[in-house]
This record gives sequence, structure tokens and C-alpha cells, in this order.
Amino acid sequence: MATTSIKLKPGLKERLDRLAQEEDRSAHWLMHRAIEEYVDLKEKRRQFLKDAEDALEEYRRTGLHLTHEDVMDWMDKVIAGEDPLAPEPHQ
Repeated sequence: MATTSIKLKPGLKERLDRLAQEEDRSAHWLMHRAIEEYVDLKEKRRQFLKDAEDALEEYRRTGLHLTHEDVMDWMDKVIAGEDPLAPEPHQ
């Protein structure tokens, strides 16, 4: 593992220590977990935005799409316990 240092705002170290004690974890564990979750969240958000941009480009290129009604009809069947095929995109 790599080692790094971090400067915390006044009062944050005390809050972190209190939380660590309440959670029966080390402050190091909490900081590591918080950073990991933050990085995961940011990576997922970037991927979501890239996927959206790719989908928009695909739509602009092909014109293929699903309407709100297409999706809602399909989802109603899924919720009802059916196993419908996903609707086919159309122009």
C-alpha cells in the first residue's frame, strides 16, 4: 500500500476520531473507506456521462430510439412478473 498524508480542517480530526470509536473502527479505516467510496462514485458518474454521450451520438447517427410509452409498457410487464423482450428501437 502507498502511504500519504492529509491535512484536516480544524475539528474534523476530533469528529473522525469520535466516529471511529462509535463504529469500532480505526480513523485510518474510515478515511480509506471514504476515499475509496468517493473515487468509485466519481468513476461511475464519469462512466454514466460517457455512456449518455455515446447514446446521444448513436441516436444522432441512426435516429433509433424508444419512446417513454415504449419503456413504460415494457416496465409494466416486468413489474407484473412477466419476462418480456425489451422493446425494439425505432425511428
